[in-house]
Amino acid sequence: MTPDRHARSGADASSTDPSSGPPSPRWDGQRLEGRLLDGRYRVGPRIARGGMASVHEATDIRLDRTVAIKVMHPGLGDDEEFAARFVREARAAARLSHPNVVAVHDQGDDDGVVFLAMELVAGHTMRDVIAKESPMPPARALALLEPVLSALAAAHRAGLIHRDVKPENVLISDEGQVKVADFGLAKAVSADTQHTATGGVLIGTVSYLAPELVVDGRADARADVYAAGVLLFELLTGRKPHEGESPIQVAYKHVHEDVPLPSTLVPGLPAYVDALVARATARDRGQRPADAGVLLHQLRRVSTAVVTGVREDPDLVADLMPRPPAPEAVGGDTGELTQLLRPTDVPPAVERDERSRRTDTAADPWDEEEMAALLAPSSTGTPVSPTAPPPTEHTRTVQVPVAPAPRRTRRSRKGLLALVLAVLLAAGLGTGAWWFGFARWTTTPGVIGLDRQAAVERLEAAGLEAEIGPRAFSRTVPAGEVMSTDPSAGDRVLDGGTVTVTISKGEELYDVPKLRGMTEDEAQDALAELKLEFGGSTQRWSEDVPEGVVMASDPKPGTTLRPGSVVDLVVSKGRKPIKVKDWTGEDADTARQRMEAQGLVVEVTDEQYSDDVAEGDVISQDPVGATLFKGDSIELVVSLGPELVEVPNVRASGVDAAREELEALGFDVETREAAGYLGLGYVFSQSPGSGERVPKGSTITLTLI
Repeated sequence: MTPDRHARSGADASSTDPSSGPPSPRWDGQRLEGRLLDGRYRVGPRIARGGMASVHEATDIRLDRTVAIKVMHPGLGDDEEFAARFVREARAAARLSHPNVVAVHDQGDDDGVVFLAMELVAGHTMRDVIAKESPMPPARALALLEPVLSALAAAHRAGLIHRDVKPENVLISDEGQVKVADFGLAKAVSADTQHTATGGVLIGTVSYLAPELVVDGRADARADVYAAGVLLFELLTGRKPHEGESPIQVAYKHVHEDVPLPSTLVPGLPAYVDALVARATARDRGQRPADAGVLLHQLRRVSTAVVTGVREDPDLVADLMPRPPAPEAVGGDTGELTQLLRPTDVPPAVERDERSRRTDTAADPWDEEEMAALLAPSSTGTPVSPTAPPPTEHTRTVQVPVAPAPRRTRRSRKGLLALVLAVLLAAGLGTGAWWFGFARWTTTPGVIGLDRQAAVERLEAAGLEAEIGPRAFSRTVPAGEVMSTDPSAGDRVLDGGTVTVTISKGEELYDVPKLRGMTEDEAQDALAELKLEFGGSTQRWSEDVPEGVVMASDPKPGTTLRPGSVVDLVVSKGRKPIKVKDWTGEDADTARQRMEAQGLVVEVTDEQYSDDVAEGDVISQDPVGATLFKGDSIELVVSLGPELVEVPNVRASGVDAAREELEALGFDVETREAAGYLGLGYVFSQSPGSGERVPKGSTITLTLI
């Protein structure tokens, strides 16, 4: 894969070329490529390089997947402050689980190589899209920005700010999925950790810095809102709103100049699109949306108007367009910034603009003195012209005879009076419109994340009444803190109006109940009452739980789960049947061991002689071919083998007497003549011999003499 098709994952896109700068001397002869970090990540080629870290493609050999490895530059890892910030990046980003946020998988330190393992996104950045498509239609720009705001909103709900929102940190996969990368500069939102300076270096990209970051180095979620507004301006126009020959000139413009309306560069844009950009990039952060979630809501309103083809929507424009800021509305003292700017640092045009802004005032064409002159006659009875200069100590008063005014003078006075009345009426209508349209309204302050008392105090300080509504569960807002307001933060509300505050009850959690002993239907009903989902059931044999009754659950009882979590059941199939084998003619000891292992009780009820079944084998069993259950009994009859009979001594007996005696004992008798047979008919010898025990029915051979 080529470097331009991968996520830069926190490295500055301005230096994505692997040859953009020499590596640190510390790594001379120690290339990262091919190295196995933490015994797990095989480092591949570098795909991006930034001010603090470089990004490599790598293989996670444990899970067999491709990841992006972000490695802190050599030397920075030796600085405890930088290393700690790098580690905090992993912990902060790992808290975010959102489809539009680049996932952080792991963090480690391998012999001085401090690294992060992150999701690798094959594709391109929003900078590439701006270069190819901008200026783009509003629908396209809003659609690209919406997932960015969704990701930032998730971060803001988790108490994190990104602090470096820019096109290079917005990745677009080959499938079109938008993901925000590099929460490495994000910090937990708190009063003690909002300074952007580290060793005197301003963190963030100057083209997207909010004014308050430049002035006093402090920021909250509204700094991300400002950067997102600048990003929208750039998508719509293809240009950055403030440009200069040096970063300090750009920073100066962020503080002293409003972001231009996009329609000044791209005529024909709807006014409500201009208003959205103006609202997001208001220099007075109090007039910006409270966080990305509020801006996302406003963007969706504008997107709906664009998609439905609305050309003009005065109400939407009035809702979004910020009020003119006060001179000090930036949120900090600009004197420090001015001292930082040398005369040569500020372009002449900027100096002229600033001088004119400080010295020029908008004169009202009908000031109080002129209005009094119009309504009251002079001492000489002649009206005073509104254009005549007022007398001064250097003006000499000369009495001039005045001729009686002709009749048309009366008509002139009536015309003048009508003009004055028209002006007063217009002023009254304007004042009424101003009063009913704007003056009576204020913006709902953001109180999400505050406790009840702090939220009420902030709302009352804004001239609003706080009403505490019913508490509600929240996965992201801890119990006791504000999770939402109605109207929402940033929305308009009448001065003295009521804002309903919803306090979080914390995350909605339920313990898995004890389900053993219930039927499957009863268990499903019990789960539904606790807003838990029934996943499925597994059937198992049980010797003590009846068929159809729950034996266990997974997770086990007492486990705390969120609503909608899945619980599986183990349901009894009843007793397990045992198919009994026919062991007749097989070894009785083996039969006993096998059947007892199945849980059967084996009993030998008889032992019998058998001429057909070997000793120790099963002659018969009861039952045969039946289905039994654990604990049932089975009876065996075991063979003693053939019955043995002692052979009597029939030597010297007559052959007939010997035959009779042996046959009476159950033997078969055979005779044969001995060598040198004499014909006497007596037994000379016998086989088997006398005293031997042989099976009944055996053949006894007699040798006759």
